[in-house]
Amino acid sequence: MTTMTDTSLREFKMPDVGEGLTEAEILKWYVQPGDTVTDGQIVCEVETAKAAVELPIPYDGVVRSLHFPEGTTVDVGTSIIAVDVSGGAALAPAEEAAPAKPAAEPRPAEPAPAKPQGRKPVLVGYGVAESSTKRRPRKGVPPVAAPVEDTLYGATALQPVQGELNGHGPHAVSAPRPLAKPPVRKLAKDLGVDLTTVTPSGPDGIITREDVHAAVAPPKAPEPAAAAPVAVAAPAAAPAPVVSYDGARETRVPIKGVRKATAAAMVGSAFTAPHVTEFVTVDVTRTVKLVEELKQDKDMQGLRVNPLLLIAKALLVAIKRNPDVNASWDEAAQEIVVKHYVNLGIAAATPRGLIVPNIKDAHAKTLPQLAESLGELVSTAKEGRTSPAAMQGGTVTITNVGVFGIDTGTPILNPGESAILAVGAIKPQPWVHKGKVKPRQVTTLALSFDHRLVDGELGSKVLADVAAILEQPKKLITWA
Repeated sequence: MTTMTDTSLREFKMPDVGEGLTEAEILKWYVQPGDTVTDGQIVCEVETAKAAVELPIPYDGVVRSLHFPEGTTVDVGTSIIAVDVSGGAALAPAEEAAPAKPAAEPRPAEPAPAKPQGRKPVLVGYGVAESSTKRRPRKGVPPVAAPVEDTLYGATALQPVQGELNGHGPHAVSAPRPLAKPPVRKLAKDLGVDLTTVTPSGPDGIITREDVHAAVAPPKAPEPAAAAPVAVAAPAAAPAPVVSYDGARETRVPIKGVRKATAAAMVGSAFTAPHVTEFVTVDVTRTVKLVEELKQDKDMQGLRVNPLLLIAKALLVAIKRNPDVNASWDEAAQEIVVKHYVNLGIAAATPRGLIVPNIKDAHAKTLPQLAESLGELVSTAKEGRTSPAAMQGGTVTITNVGVFGIDTGTPILNPGESAILAVGAIKPQPWVHKGKVKPRQVTTLALSFDHRLVDGELGSKVLADVAAILEQPKKLITWA
């Protein structure tokens, strides 16, 4: 059988799926070594600082190896998967190169070389490999330590081969990698446990969750002497490990992905743009009634019709009447950039954290078109399929804290935007209507704005216009 040549291997590198992103976390692999893939086939899902994105492979061929397990954060430009494009159909043993010297005896830490026949277990449920894989040495290139098994990050022993690692020149790997499944590796990472120090108890020397927990369990205190009084004392200077997923007092969650990016953006915004927040409480009974009428309208059938739709339309009309509020601050050029379009952001809570996709050119959409765009935006966000492009270029944002039963808040601006409108819960309250106290549908609106761009007068006009439209929705016609 012919050995796979180096020129038949294509290394697919982690792309920059956003603008200027430097890393992404591998969430899920959809292929395994030995699978045949075609150009454009989705091979994995990754999470960047902005969104979860599925990556297509640009080659036809057979997957030879996956370089990183799920849960690993990888720098942009680093190879993550190798594909054999030579036309081979499956993983197969390669010809062994004749050794220049007698093989050295295995080190104590290394298991004995595997027999050519038989099946070896793969740690992560990706099937099994029929045998070990070796590569033919290339002339003039120093040796590199590489896994005996060319399967999914489950190598059991290391041996010298010739080649380069990820195209970055020769590197040496000095010790075998401990055997553990990705969830166990993640647990160890969260707990700060070095797997090379853990004693495995699983079959074939695999490290289990229990082994990791045992490695961080505090040592049992010695029994006090019989005559000594029992004293309760605080622990020593170093705190006991507290991270666990089965009942410990604390859980530590790595700060990464969307949450890390959101935190950095909010801190940057809070300490860069001087925030001012104004509030108004408004009777929205007529808006609530209009929503019910629109649900029955044939032109709105199949569309997402709710109070948020009319609030979004009200804000767009208010911006049209007060265009200077739709601007950004260009610190480098020392200019205020007034936007003649509105990319309306809608803050969405997702399992991966808060994201703010926006509706492009929302100002130019009719009410049915706005409803359709809003429905697509919310559905895509809930499914975790919001693209980085959908979260770029926003100008003004709405955050609907009312869905959580909250009356109002003081929202922080999205970086680069001039204003954000928080919408509180709509609920019955006693209200003076036509000279009498009656139960009415009432909500509180809060508008935060960048005081470098928007002064108190302009901010007040925008908020007052939104409130007036929601109190008298017919103004959507007279002011539009």
